[in-house]
Amino acid sequence: MSLLRRALWLLLGGVVFFLLAGLAAVWAPDQPVEALAVRWAQPPSQFLAIDGLQVHLRDEGPRDDPVPLVLLHGTSDSLHTWDGWTAVLAQRRRVIRFDLAGFGLTGPTPDNDYSIPRYVRQVLAVLDRLGVQRVVLGGNSLGGQIAWATALAAPQRVERLVLVDAGGYPTPPQAVPLAFQMARLPGVRRLMEFLLPRGLVLSSVRNVYGDPSKVKPELVDRYYDMALRAGNRRALAYRVDGAQATDSARIRNLVLPTLILWGGRDRLTPPDSGRRFAGDIPGSRLVVWDELGHLPHQEDPQRTVVPLLRFLDGAAAN
Repeated sequence: MSLLRRALWLLLGGVVFFLLAGLAAVWAPDQPVEALAVRWAQPPSQFLAIDGLQVHLRDEGPRDDPVPLVLLHGTSDSLHTWDGWTAVLAQRRRVIRFDLAGFGLTGPTPDNDYSIPRYVRQVLAVLDRLGVQRVVLGGNSLGGQIAWATALAAPQRVERLVLVDAGGYPTPPQAVPLAFQMARLPGVRRLMEFLLPRGLVLSSVRNVYGDPSKVKPELVDRYYDMALRAGNRRALAYRVDGAQATDSARIRNLVLPTLILWGGRDRLTPPDSGRRFAGDIPGSRLVVWDELGHLPHQEDPQRTVVPLLRFLDGAAAN
């Protein structure tokens, strides 16, 4: 073998080696829920058979609370996003939170339906399963959209509403997390069912924080692991494909006490949406933190829970 041919083979071998090494670094097949539950479903987590799903749920605080607080997370998130709030709220109120279909440890629906009416049905099914008749319903992002849609669909079940950087208006985002962008690309998202660079998760979480330096490795671990839950990545693609324009005119039909909380640095659902909610819902209260992002309840739970506590006590939120 000539010296040139040998050099070419060595070069090709090196290229193949580095390609395989790179692939191995981002290779991330689906993980069974049982494996992930060891870390992410410690007590008080429970799994309840509800509406064809094994819903991952936590139900904390005093059981004699006549109107529990139910908290709904956003897209690609989980019930853990409310950990900071729950640590404070559960000392005086019953707090119920669960992973929505297609996210967290609950996993995908059998029929791949991730429409808002389907999520409203899940919320009401959870309340029925727990025997809860009336609640304070709160939600962030997608969870906020589901919350106000539930209040419209079943007003007798929702006493008060809490909207945290909620979806609802066709306000163009100023920035979209890279993971969401990739979920819109058919070929790429199919590949992402088997590959998941940790840097992609880090970038996406930092994108929705007002102060990206607050995104710690443990937080990235959580989002990374929840994405790996069997079926979640494919469910995100179905959710993106099935997303429909919201009939935001219906928001004006809400007639219940409503607290609106917003991060001033939210680039996914900019603060203009918060102001629109405040203008369309009579008697609602709006609180904005200029330095926080799309997840103010998670980015600074101690500060953002204060107006909620006042709201729950029936006092004006300042």
